[in-house]
Amino acid sequence: MTSTSHLVHFNDSSDMGAIKSESVNLVVTSPPYPMVEMWDDLFCAQDPKIKTALDKGQGMKAFEGMHKKLDKVWKEVYRILAPGSFACINIGDATRTVDNTFMLYPNHSRILTALVGLGFSPMPSVIWRKQTNAPNKFMGSGMLPAGAYVTLEHEYVLILRKGEKREFKRPRDKENRRQSALFWEERNQWFSDVWFDLKGTVQKVKQTPEQKEVRSRSGAYPFALPYRLINMYSAKGDTVVDPFLGLGTTTLAAMAAARNSIGFELDPGFWDTIVQRIEQSEPMLNQEVLQRLARHREFVKTRKEQDKPFKHFNETHGFDVITNQERFLHLNGVDAITVDAKNKSFQVAHSDFPEPERDLFTKV
Repeated sequence: MTSTSHLVHFNDSSDMGAIKSESVNLVVTSPPYPMVEMWDDLFCAQDPKIKTALDKGQGMKAFEGMHKKLDKVWKEVYRILAPGSFACINIGDATRTVDNTFMLYPNHSRILTALVGLGFSPMPSVIWRKQTNAPNKFMGSGMLPAGAYVTLEHEYVLILRKGEKREFKRPRDKENRRQSALFWEERNQWFSDVWFDLKGTVQKVKQTPEQKEVRSRSGAYPFALPYRLINMYSAKGDTVVDPFLGLGTTTLAAMAAARNSIGFELDPGFWDTIVQRIEQSEPMLNQEVLQRLARHREFVKTRKEQDKPFKHFNETHGFDVITNQERFLHLNGVDAITVDAKNKSFQVAHSDFPEPERDLFTKV
């Protein structure tokens, strides 16, 4: 049985001094979106010049001011990442009318430019479809040319690497990497530049009478997004950092993937909500792992019905696999989650196999 640690820091992520330089293996995050109104108060509180620009109808000036606040975080992200590690940043562009002028504010390109300027190497990005409007919804002048505009129904995952390709030199690191492998069919689906199978998630935060000062929206992304990225760009036991933790979705994904995590959240009022969510998460986390195993078993069944061959076998889970790299793939279950309220942290004990299927891993 192995264990992972998950820490939460309540401070501005432009100062991640609690993390040593080049000690982190992956950053997965979704920052506040500049020029999306739900984040105006947050940005304006950090820099009054942003509010002045908005009040004066200076949209691009406000846009740049907001991104300068994020630039400080990206600088820290570059510092804490180890050579060969990745940063995955979920971001959407914004459309907004300022001073009677409607326009697009291209958040993804502004952030990408800033990250490349720090020294990151850009990798191909992912676009994921996030449908938010009914099919009959239209914007602008409707059916009349030429004043209408398309609706934004996608977001980006910017993927960048620090330095050269990561190397796994020690025997134990190589073995851990093999155990962290993806299924062949997952590799084909996940390493595509367009994802159609992810859905947005509810962003409204349930507030108790004692939490009146906690912001009412979190900007949360669907669990599958960080879980997928963590499995794609890190190995078991690695440390994943989210500079904009919110409700802790990245922490949950790291728990399910048997990685360590560190999250930063500006609003300490979120702690009780994070704890409640994580304390109730064990069945859900195990179900996510079980679903990966079930999908692979179904893949094996379908392929055999089509008389397609399998050349390799995974002894750990007891099923056929396509490639030699999948032979040692090993998905862990979540056995127990312990909360340390004093240190704002969680300890997760991982089992060899997730319940309740522990005894059902027999050969297909």
